[in-house]
Amino acid sequence: MDDARRERLAMWLRAAAGDASLAVTAMARLSGGAIQQNWAVDVVRDGAAEAWVLRTDNAATLAVSHGRAAEFGLLRAAFAAGVTVPEPLFLCTDAQVIGAPFFVMRRVGGIAAGHRVVKSDTLGGGREACARALGRELARIHTIRPPRADLAFLGDPPGDPGAAFIAGQRAALDRQRLPHPALEWGLRALEREPLPPVAPVLCHNDFRTGNIMLDTAGVTAVLDWEFAGWGDPHADLGWLCARCWRFGNVSQEAGGIGPRGALYEGYAEVSGHPPEHARVLWWELAAHLRWAVIALDQAERHLSGVEPSLELALTGHLVPELEWQVLAMAEARAHA
Repeated sequence: MDDARRERLAMWLRAAAGDASLAVTAMARLSGGAIQQNWAVDVVRDGAAEAWVLRTDNAATLAVSHGRAAEFGLLRAAFAAGVTVPEPLFLCTDAQVIGAPFFVMRRVGGIAAGHRVVKSDTLGGGREACARALGRELARIHTIRPPRADLAFLGDPPGDPGAAFIAGQRAALDRQRLPHPALEWGLRALEREPLPPVAPVLCHNDFRTGNIMLDTAGVTAVLDWEFAGWGDPHADLGWLCARCWRFGNVSQEAGGIGPRGALYEGYAEVSGHPPEHARVLWWELAAHLRWAVIALDQAERHLSGVEPSLELALTGHLVPELEWQVLAMAEARAHA
């Protein structure tokens, strides 16, 4: 971020915080964030040092990703529901300040990097304790239910989340440069076993290892709400348990972190009922399909020339492994 934008940001923050003497003492871009940028911002406000994070858009975004105003609204709803999220502070919809809309939230400590998290036996209080904590966080998210005037931007919930997922992914595959028959086959496997609809809840839709901050005591933050929407609560559980988000630690089915049973137990502690395992498995297959389509779209951002990026290009190379997993899971369902 250049000096002119930093100065405009400092002026805007002074007005938003109601402190004309507020000083930005340091700024540094944080790692990660292929779709959004995150900046660590250190300030002195009312004479005291505070640590914030500024979240804004990259040059190119995914069509299914919420804008920053919507994500800020989701954070506020989650914070009010007792979900462990960074406190949302300020929202700026004026792109003239730094070149794109942004919001500011408190910075929290912890580790999120998936390759580090899955190797630790102590983060989150230990593997079983951490998996239970993740279940409790998901159940708190799922207490947020429509209708909600503050979340009107999410639109009406789908009458049949499973059927809506299949239709959406099929449309996404139809717009790709090349056919992907393995993914089409996976969609057909889901279509042959439709799920009865359930009452919709707010789904995070990217609740996975890598988007959850942990320290040795537990969960410190659930991050990245840009894909949240109304849906089947089991979709979040299936996404977390998908093999593609275990970062190589495949024996720990809850995100490579801990056992699936502990995840379910933590969920039941808050929700009052255990998840339906068969529904979670349906959504696990759906998770691999969805991540494959996202990977194709990420690669297209690079191939189109809109955002040349080695990270985006390499994301496209994940697709064959995901296709293999889709075929394996579809075959297992066929012989179950």
